[in-house]
Amino acid sequence: MTDDDAATKAQSEEEEVEEAKKVMQELEEGDPPDKLEDWPGGKAKYQTYGGPDSGDGGYEDGATAKLGPSNLRHHEDGSVTVDGEEVDDPEEYKGEPIPGGPSDPDAPPDPAMIGSENDEKDSGSGDEEPDSDDERDG
Repeated sequence: MTDDDAATKAQSEEEEVEEAKKVMQELEEGDPPDKLEDWPGGKAKYQTYGGPDSGDGGYEDGATAKLGPSNLRHHEDGSVTVDGEEVDDPEEYKGEPIPGGPSDPDAPPDPAMIGSENDEKDSGSGDEEPDSDDERDG
């Protein structure tokens, strides 16, 4: 590849990134998409929503404030806290499950977990061969 080809390719890449930043900036001016498939693809997919190019403010000042409070926490027991205070109705802070994700009731079982469930049930069943001659004689 010649120097001219490399420079042209770098210039093209830079233009694509700038276009992606514009796409995200337009998105930040409105409300964030509700569905995962409505988020942009291509180079824009790799730009951070409310990222460093979106302004000088913090999380609560920029586009990311539309995603919810920064101090909201979901806990394993299903409770939700904001500023360390438990909320009255945790359901208000829960979104729709991501299709195919772990909380999606219609998602197929995770193939990585199928074998591990059977392994746990089989352990300690007593059907295994003894490990030593002592166990066989005993």
